[in-house]
Amino acid sequence: MKAEKRREEILSLMGNTRTPLPANILADRFGVSRQVIVQDIAILRARGYAVTATNRGYVLSAKTRAERVFKCRHSFEEIVDEGAIIIQSGGKVEDIFVNHRVYGRISARLDLITMTHVEELYRSLVSGASKPLMSVTDGYHYHTVSAESEAALDEIENKLRERGFLIEI
Repeated sequence: MKAEKRREEILSLMGNTRTPLPANILADRFGVSRQVIVQDIAILRARGYAVTATNRGYVLSAKTRAERVFKCRHSFEEIVDEGAIIIQSGGKVEDIFVNHRVYGRISARLDLITMTHVEELYRSLVSGASKPLMSVTDGYHYHTVSAESEAALDEIENKLRERGFLIEI
């Protein structure tokens, strides 16, 4: 695994747990030395991620982030474009949900924080292993998106609107 991919995975693991992750556990998981993990954490901190070292392991400090729900509609082929708008504007795609007329709300946690995550999601959907949730509602779906500020969410909203993906609620 390449270093950048490993760092993305470390961020993802830390973002999905409140439990500290020890360097030796991360090292075993990725097949690298503990020192490599320590260097990865230093690089992530230098990039602005709030990683804290505790006596039990590393934690990603929970920053207060602004959140907004966007109702969107687009084609299957435009999933990566939608993700790019959100990620490149400083957002994180927390989840996706649809409102099904029979089953009610159906949701899935996504935690997309990098373009690699978006591309992996798309590849898994293209493989035919499963269909995207939006396919059960004719392309209509909702995303909870978080960002560092309301201004960043405003930018994401404007870009989604400009691209024709945003449905006004």
